[in-house]
Amino acid sequence: MKTRLDTSAHEDLGADFKTALDEGWLPIREVARQTGVNAVTLRAWERRYGLIVPQRTPKGHRLFSTDHVQRILMILTWLNRGVAVSQVKPLLDTPQAFTESAGNDWQVLRHTLLQAVTQLTERTLDDTVNQAMALYPPRTLCEQLLMPLLTELEQRWQGQFGAQMERVFFCSWLRSKFGARIYHNNRQLRAAPLLLINHSDLPLEPQLWLTAWLISSSDCPVEVFDWPLPAGELALAIDHLQARGVLLYSSKAMNLSQLPKLLNGVRCPKMIAGPTVCIHHAELSARTSEIADVLLAEDPLSAHQGLVQRGLI
Repeated sequence: MKTRLDTSAHEDLGADFKTALDEGWLPIREVARQTGVNAVTLRAWERRYGLIVPQRTPKGHRLFSTDHVQRILMILTWLNRGVAVSQVKPLLDTPQAFTESAGNDWQVLRHTLLQAVTQLTERTLDDTVNQAMALYPPRTLCEQLLMPLLTELEQRWQGQFGAQMERVFFCSWLRSKFGARIYHNNRQLRAAPLLLINHSDLPLEPQLWLTAWLISSSDCPVEVFDWPLPAGELALAIDHLQARGVLLYSSKAMNLSQLPKLLNGVRCPKMIAGPTVCIHHAELSARTSEIADVLLAEDPLSAHQGLVQRGLI
């Protein structure tokens, strides 16, 4: 049963939503901002698992206390350890009950998605990801499901008959899926965008789109150019977009000698991300002293974290 505010104890609380906020209660939008868990996911945790049971005004507005926020942060701690959301509730009260087998739901989800890719069944792929998106924050979903799935697929596609067919199917779906999410988020935002550029010769780089989705989910507008720009046009694009920063993504080796020319005239913060950072780690680390404001990140999670730490998102 959903808990409602005790109007006998808080006479004004149920009648006046603003008064409730003045007394320290938090609306769901503010809780989402503080915790990084969106409102849809918070509602799903309440409805399906009873993980969070907020107070309610007589008109049905959800209100959260600081204790609720701390509980959400504890839930995130368990999720980030690989525990499935369906198995979190008993661990909140008895954390010693945790066993590694608690993460089996992730394995089941990855297997379902892998089968959907190999059989080219878009509906199963889409429905499974939609259900997971409703239950998990973007970072958790990337870390526990989507990035391990990509690793498994890349291993499968090494010399496998039908690999190109599966790769094109999956990467096309992923670009459409997350591109639509990014477009929707951009429509709600008015701030300066972050520009992400596919700087490799491979189209449809899946981790580029995961990176873009993570950034977009942090309420930062995103523009994705899925093809490299020549020297000179990068600075022009940044000027037209009034971009807050630019991220160059590549899963392949880069021509580092061209970097100074490419970034000439680019005054905003810059990030180089993707496996190229591992390939050129020593040289890139040395060149960051030559090119001001360059951040390095090996994957979507570290790219997102680096941008957060720099205050760019």
